[in-house]
Amino acid sequence: MATVLITLKIKEGMEARYEEIQKDLYEKTHSLESDVLRYEMWRGAEPRSYYCLLSFPDYNTFMIKHQISPHHEDATPPLMEVIEEEGIEWVDPIQGASPLPPTNAQDLPADAPELARTYGEMLKVVAPNWWMSLR
Repeated sequence: MATVLITLKIKEGMEARYEEIQKDLYEKTHSLESDVLRYEMWRGAEPRSYYCLLSFPDYNTFMIKHQISPHHEDATPPLMEVIEEEGIEWVDPIQGASPLPPTNAQDLPADAPELARTYGEMLKVVAPNWWMSLR
């Protein structure tokens, strides 16, 4: 499983455009992808701050069925135009306090597309050792 928490700061005055892009991507993700466990967006307390929680059955599903999908690739350039800062953190659901399965590292398949390998370098799952002792 793979769950990622993304923190964003949007360029001033671009909040409405960001939300339009995300609404479209949300609709396409949920209608075109069958293996989405969570794909949710929230506004934060600070101006221009947003949070995204994405969860998929495993890393390869996230990478190959979502991250490099045509609808995600179409949304990437407009998103890059409105995002000022981005933070990406792999998080581990607490069993018994979340219905989501644990987050685990996974190698991409040998025949993974080159685009998946490029994103894979930027979005590697790192499961800290301290998680393991609490599972």
